[in-house]
Amino acid sequence: MKNHLKTIITGIFMVSLAAAGCKKSFLDQTPEASLAGNNFYQTETDFKQAVNGAYSSLREMGSVNYWLFGEMRSDNTYYQYNPSDRGYEQREFIDQFLVGATAEPLSSYWQQNYTAIARSNEIIFRIADKPIAEELKKQYTGEALFLRAFNYFNLVRQYGGVPLRLEPTNSPDEAQSKGRASIDEVYAQIITDLNAAAELLPAKYPVAEAGRATAGAARTVLGKVYLTQKKYTEALTEFRKVQGLGYALMAKYADVFSPANKNNSESIFEIQYLGAQPALASNFMYQFAPWNSLSIVTGDAGTTLGGGNGWNVPTQDMIDAYEPGDLRKDISLAVGFTDLSGKFQPNPYVKKYNHGFVDRGRTDDNFPLLRYADVLLMIAECLNEQGFAANGEAFSLLNQIRERAQLKPKTAGNADPVLRVETQEAFRQALLQERRVELAFENHRWYDLVRAGKAVEVMNAHGKKEMVGKITVPAGSYQVNAAKLLLPIPQREINLDNLTQNPQ
Repeated sequence: MKNHLKTIITGIFMVSLAAAGCKKSFLDQTPEASLAGNNFYQTETDFKQAVNGAYSSLREMGSVNYWLFGEMRSDNTYYQYNPSDRGYEQREFIDQFLVGATAEPLSSYWQQNYTAIARSNEIIFRIADKPIAEELKKQYTGEALFLRAFNYFNLVRQYGGVPLRLEPTNSPDEAQSKGRASIDEVYAQIITDLNAAAELLPAKYPVAEAGRATAGAARTVLGKVYLTQKKYTEALTEFRKVQGLGYALMAKYADVFSPANKNNSESIFEIQYLGAQPALASNFMYQFAPWNSLSIVTGDAGTTLGGGNGWNVPTQDMIDAYEPGDLRKDISLAVGFTDLSGKFQPNPYVKKYNHGFVDRGRTDDNFPLLRYADVLLMIAECLNEQGFAANGEAFSLLNQIRERAQLKPKTAGNADPVLRVETQEAFRQALLQERRVELAFENHRWYDLVRAGKAVEVMNAHGKKEMVGKITVPAGSYQVNAAKLLLPIPQREINLDNLTQNPQ
């Protein structure tokens, strides 16, 4: 078994090198070799390659762990049981709230975040005294600060307090951490990094560099951090700044996710994938396709489906969450497929990232992490928490999102009781519902439930539905309490770094 401390010691100095021409996108680079950090960080090109390496962990996490921990832990999705391939049982345990500290996905998620943090630390530490252009120095430092903060935000929301590693590790003696920082200490560092990043990063990049973290991305995450802490005034301040940066909703919901519209006007930050290159391609369409659908869902007759498919399956509760006439439903999910015999198979799947394949097993879809629609709904949340105002700006923002989905507005005093919202609490519920369907399968639902204080209640109710008539669900599943809102710290980190475990 690889141990994480060894990974830190030997891997923290490693940087992905890239073969990139001057006209290529920053993503269009394939790792070729690695060099020790002490010798590597010298030129502008070195630092650009180092920053690109820090982004690469996003692609790794986006492939599985983002949706595994952001959607499948929620009531939005579950999994299609595969009796012939039981090699992914730990994913099922995450959905069922049965996961133990030795589970591979826990360690994988922990390592992916800390790998990005380690790479970011190298850049932040080494760039200050290097003779490169000042504007590039600001940009690369800002990107590294953003990525460090973003990954700590992932960690603190899933594990609670975690070790704060803010400098490169230069020797085995430095590999062990000082132990778990408090949740407040982690958030304080995240806020410090994001404030600095927002000042250093540009609002926009040339087309060839699109997809890098911007000032808008830093301020959006900063606002989300404040919102998570229920600091509504501070959150609103950041979101208002994002409003002034030129983002706009796409006219059509489907266009937001089309590979033809990557990094569009509504996109604030998305994980970049390139279907044309095997190492940089995405494959969400395949993972979400029912394992018994052959090539009917993917259209790819050359790729066999099995245990790696049938994940992130929309629950019936998710399917029922859409109002009649909501055009987002058919764009986001399908309730099943028709097999080769003409029989309909009621196996739901996510359609939002189903845009065909570039080559066998490879797609060109990016994964959205931050969208302007999310910002508008978070502004509405801040305004409502500061004080309910019947048919005020918060209503206008909510209804702006609903209008694109071709739904009628929700208002105070509405003659239709389904559309009537008369109180602050009713608006909270309307907003949580709108976020669920607008941001479905974009890994927001779990965090929204926790922030709203609804996770225990909702997930226990969800569990009761999931247990009905399913002999494949282990006893004790979906027994959710406050302690289970945090994941166990990976056991090897407990053993090797002398960390305290989260109560379960």
